[in-house]
Amino acid sequence: MRTGIWLIGARGSVAVTATVGALALKARLTDTTGCVTELPQLNSPALPAWGDLVLGGHDIVSTPVVKKAEALAAAGVLPGRLVAALTDELTAHEENVRPLPAADTQERTAQLIAADIHGFRARHSLDVVVVINVSTTEPIFSDRKATLGSLPGSSLAAYAAFSAGCPFIDFTPSTGARLPFLDSYARSRGVCYAGNDGKTGETLVKSVLAPMFAMRHLRVRSWSGLNLLGGGDGANLADPAANAAKVASKQRVLGDALGYEPSGTSRIDYVEEIGDFKTAWDLVTFQGFLGTGMRVEFTWHGCDSALAAPLVLDLARLTAAAQRSGRTGPLPELGFFFKDPIGDGPSALAEQWAQLAGLVASFEDPA
Repeated sequence: MRTGIWLIGARGSVAVTATVGALALKARLTDTTGCVTELPQLNSPALPAWGDLVLGGHDIVSTPVVKKAEALAAAGVLPGRLVAALTDELTAHEENVRPLPAADTQERTAQLIAADIHGFRARHSLDVVVVINVSTTEPIFSDRKATLGSLPGSSLAAYAAFSAGCPFIDFTPSTGARLPFLDSYARSRGVCYAGNDGKTGETLVKSVLAPMFAMRHLRVRSWSGLNLLGGGDGANLADPAANAAKVASKQRVLGDALGYEPSGTSRIDYVEEIGDFKTAWDLVTFQGFLGTGMRVEFTWHGCDSALAAPLVLDLARLTAAAQRSGRTGPLPELGFFFKDPIGDGPSALAEQWAQLAGLVASFEDPA
C-alpha cells in the first residue's frame, strides 16, 4: 500500500528525524529499534511496508531539510553517517516540502493546503496520505463551538486533511480535531483521526507507574515533576500559554489511571544549552499500610526527536491500515501513543497495548 506521510512542521526536529529514519529504513541502513509496529504482536501484513512510505509536508520556515539534518547530527540526535549517506535522498525530498499556505480566509487557506496534499498524492501514486501535525504547541483553545473561520492552526490543518480525504493525527497537545464539528466532518468524509500529544518520556513512565500504585491499593498523595528541555519545542514552551497546554496534557494521565487527582503539578522549563534532549525528575509521595508514608523518585533523560520520530512512522502505518479497513471518526485504540488520547479508552499502558494489538488483529490481510 503506497502511503504518504504529510507532516505539518516538515522542517522541524521531529519531522526531519522521522524523514531520515524512513529513508534509512527504506535503504536498509538502520534497524527498526523504537518502532513498535515491528514487534510480533503488531507486525501485520496489512501495514504499509517501509519501502512504500513517501514523506512530504508543510512548514513556515525555509531551512533546507538536509541542513536541518546536518544540524541534528552535530547535536548528537542523528548519526552523521546516515545523514551523509542520505544526502541525495534528502535533497530530492525538498520537492515534497511546501511553504504553509496563507490566504485571506480560513476556507481558502484550507483549500490551498488540501491542493498541496492532492498534488503530493498524485505525483507519487499514493493509495492514502496520512496528515500528521508535528508543529509547535498552541495555547489552549476553549471555544468548543468553533467552526471554519475561527479555528486555531492545528484544527485548520485537520479540516484541510479531511477535505482532502485524508486521516489526521495530532502529535501535539494542540486542539487538532478535538472539535465537534470536525468530528462530524471527518465522519462525513469517511476518514479517521487520532491524537493528542505523543507520549515519549515522563508521561510514558507515569502511564506504567500510576496503574501499579492503583493495583497495589497504595494511595498517591502527591506527584510532581520538573521537566527541562531545549530545542525548538522548549523555546516554544517558554510561552506561558503554550506551556499551560502542555502541562495539562502531561498531568491528565494521573487522574485517569488512579481514579483521583493527587496534589502536585508538572513544571516545564526551557534550558537552551541541552538542545533536543530533555530531562525530567519526578517525586512521588504515597501512603501504604497503617498510613506509612513513602516516596519514589525517578529521572528520565532522553532525546525528544529520537523518541518521537519512530512513533510518528508507526502512527502513519497504523492509521493508513485503519483507513483502508474502513474506519471513520476517532481511533481510541491508538491511545497507546498519546498523553491525552481522543475518545474513550484506558490510560494504563498495558491496557492501551492490549487495545492497540486488538486493532491490528482486526485488519484484514490485503493479500
